[in-house]
Amino acid sequence: LARGTFLIFTHLAPFLPSPAWHRLPTIITRSQCGARAPRNRVPLSTPVPYVIIYHTAGSSCISQASCSQLVRSIQNYHMDSNGWADIGYNFLIGEDGRVYEGRGWSTVGCQGEINRRLLCPAGRVPSAAALNIAQDLIQCAVNMGSLSSSYILKGHRNVKETESPGEALYVITQWPRFQT
Repeated sequence: LARGTFLIFTHLAPFLPSPAWHRLPTIITRSQCGARAPRNRVPLSTPVPYVIIYHTAGSSCISQASCSQLVRSIQNYHMDSNGWADIGYNFLIGEDGRVYEGRGWSTVGCQGEINRRLLCPAGRVPSAAALNIAQDLIQCAVNMGSLSSSYILKGHRNVKETESPGEALYVITQWPRFQT
């Protein structure tokens, strides 16, 4: 995939269809989260045609403080251990009901795409609220012109040899626009 949008989830609850309307999710900015400055930024060509869902393998977070700490930890790992310019993901979704800005709407992610992620351990089912927020974020991206209205939704394992997202998150197969 040359371009795409990534969502990363680690917790899943039983899928509840979202309402016809989508609210604007609360987005915690990089500065609010205490993120480091990136080493460089590459502009993202929009609208992107894909949403790719990931999960985290490890800790979950349930408050803005714990989610901000987890985002900073992921950023530190990506920059210091992987040698990347920044955190790999454009957005992360916490179990606290907030979206955390990674690289944001207009910067290429680590895979050459926009990325989104839910912050909870692999194998656990994310809450219905977190899943609804993910869908709201997708719709927000479409409304802003960052994501194509004819986007294709995939799981990380549909584009790369991996177990992400795990079976618990594969409720996404019931979401509109999912393709294997």
